[in-house]
Amino acid sequence: MSELRFVHLGFGADAVEYQEAWQEQRRVHAARFADEVPDTCLLLEHPPVYTAGRRTADDERPLDGTPVVDVDRGGKITWHGPGQLVGYPILKLPRPVDVVAHVRRLEEALLLTCAEFGLEATRVEGRSGVWVLGDPLEERRGLGGLNLDFDPRVADEEFDPRLSGPEYAPSNAGQRREDRKLAQIGVRVAKGVTMHGFSLNVNPDTTWFDRIVPCGIRDAGVTSLSEELGREITVAEVLPVIEKHLRAVVESSVPLPRAV
Repeated sequence: MSELRFVHLGFGADAVEYQEAWQEQRRVHAARFADEVPDTCLLLEHPPVYTAGRRTADDERPLDGTPVVDVDRGGKITWHGPGQLVGYPILKLPRPVDVVAHVRRLEEALLLTCAEFGLEATRVEGRSGVWVLGDPLEERRGLGGLNLDFDPRVADEEFDPRLSGPEYAPSNAGQRREDRKLAQIGVRVAKGVTMHGFSLNVNPDTTWFDRIVPCGIRDAGVTSLSEELGREITVAEVLPVIEKHLRAVVESSVPLPRAV
């Protein structure tokens, strides 16, 4: 694939409103399709915003009516905001287009970035993104030392973490020693060119995720690099590392023929 360029749209006090970034994505997408620009990755932070992919269910949205931006990517609802590094790789994929391979490449770059900071993250079968694994179910303890053998999420399809307080809040998954999501991925491919991408929780306030059912997943939670490593990591520290690994993964990818 071609050389990858990076564009910094704005961070911190210059964080970019979601709709503004979406408009810029569409502009770069059209230019990439027309071969007017090379493969490009937009990197930025957003002010706090909830965005919902096409498969988001009504019972996964905020209960208090907080506005949600509905977008044309795959996946479900998530949150973006300060302390989260967002990347929108706009790449022309080789044909035949393989969306899954594109997602796996993004995951690989994120896994390598986490490893460079000393955190062992992983993939979880059937769940896109990057994860930190919790303890086996039989070894977990609830907040306050309560045993979660009778975890309502296992038996009750109607269980709603938004109504159940801190004991089941996504942001407390680390205390419950459950699987927790460190990076979200949601993409769209139009005319063979990718849009949307990934968000890596560096040092955000993860309680923002407690108002939704993040990615529609009720039996796991969310975390951040800073939380897992027990020290403050900043978006500025992560930027050059993610750029290095994204560039290496994207530029070294060789399209393989589909299995017949």
